[in-house]
Amino acid sequence: MSPADSDIAHHTALDQRMVKAVRGIKLLSLASWPASLQAPFLDSVARGQPRLPQVDYPRLDFGDARRELADIIRAADPAHPLGAYLRESAHCWDIAAQLLEALGTTAVTTHSIALFGQPEEALPGNGPTTREAARHFIAIANELDRELLAPEEQIPVSATALQLQLQADLDAFFDGRVITVELDPGLVAKAAAGATRIRLRHGAAFSDYDRRQLLQHEALVHSLTALNGREQTRLPSLSLASPRVTETQEGLATFAEQITGSIDIERMKRISLRIEAVAMALEGADFIDVFRYFDQAGQSAEESFSSAQRVFRGVPVGGGAAFSKDTVYLRGLIGVHTFFRRSLQQDRLRLCRRLFAGKMTLADVQAFEPLFEAAVLAPPRWLPRWVSRANGLAGMLAFSLFANRIRLDSIPA
Repeated sequence: MSPADSDIAHHTALDQRMVKAVRGIKLLSLASWPASLQAPFLDSVARGQPRLPQVDYPRLDFGDARRELADIIRAADPAHPLGAYLRESAHCWDIAAQLLEALGTTAVTTHSIALFGQPEEALPGNGPTTREAARHFIAIANELDRELLAPEEQIPVSATALQLQLQADLDAFFDGRVITVELDPGLVAKAAAGATRIRLRHGAAFSDYDRRQLLQHEALVHSLTALNGREQTRLPSLSLASPRVTETQEGLATFAEQITGSIDIERMKRISLRIEAVAMALEGADFIDVFRYFDQAGQSAEESFSSAQRVFRGVPVGGGAAFSKDTVYLRGLIGVHTFFRRSLQQDRLRLCRRLFAGKMTLADVQAFEPLFEAAVLAPPRWLPRWVSRANGLAGMLAFSLFANRIRLDSIPA
């Protein structure tokens, strides 16, 4: 065995240990609220006497997992691309474990910000802050006339109907049953995606845009990268939704919505409202204040509760604390959009395709380039059509690059 092969074997063994160690660190599911909290809260709002929800979190101890992660960090070579990846991944899993051990306390805020950032963080390229960008999209959405919406965009679609439509879309894409769409009455969010299953909240109403967004965002990014990650025999952790890859994953998924024309301004508004709500909570707003903020922004009572609980996952509901994951969407979108354009400029669109070979960061896919070339890492088995059609993707990105050179303020109105 050559030294290079020995290094790969060493880090492959460490990766397998990491996958086993983090099996129980299910950040979102353990921090999320039970669906049973919604009805009592909405009843209290309807009576004019809103009461803060009482959330009971499990007592968790990840001591063994954290010790194993510490051993992996010590054993990984920081000078090797796989070693650097393992050290960073294990460190983020350790923070996630600490967050879960602190559920229900303000310490969750600190760990959450360490993993996902915060609203006042600048966007890539030293641009405006994430919160300023969110306010920009909220203002544009509020200014647009809702009469611009086509009639079919205003007709609600039942969860049952969407299940059938989305299942047909996925079966056609995979030419068989690879991902199953299910209804889940216990789901607080409207939808959730795993590698082989997408759940829709039973009884929820969806729009025509929701179908396309769920297909492109949840199925053909989140589920697809998990499925492709399972093909990586040398690095099985690429199938896991590590907190470290959240910004790139959500940015890639939102970019997929954008480039396929599956995103609407109301979707951008919902993403942006959540960012503003995180900032409000950090500044002292309690759950009731944040619920009212979503309600006044035009969301239904049920959707306002769901949006507010995202902000208060794992933290006290009395104000001054927040779960900041929702701040990654805009930062991730800008980062991924910039990455794709730069890849075109440098004639490296292959990096964009390899980004689907598993769940990784933008930095990972560049560091892993020699490993892809040496067939240590496998190319993605499945690709969304907009990525696989390189000429079409290059055409859209080339136009974007040129259009950015035009200053709107220099053009007569």
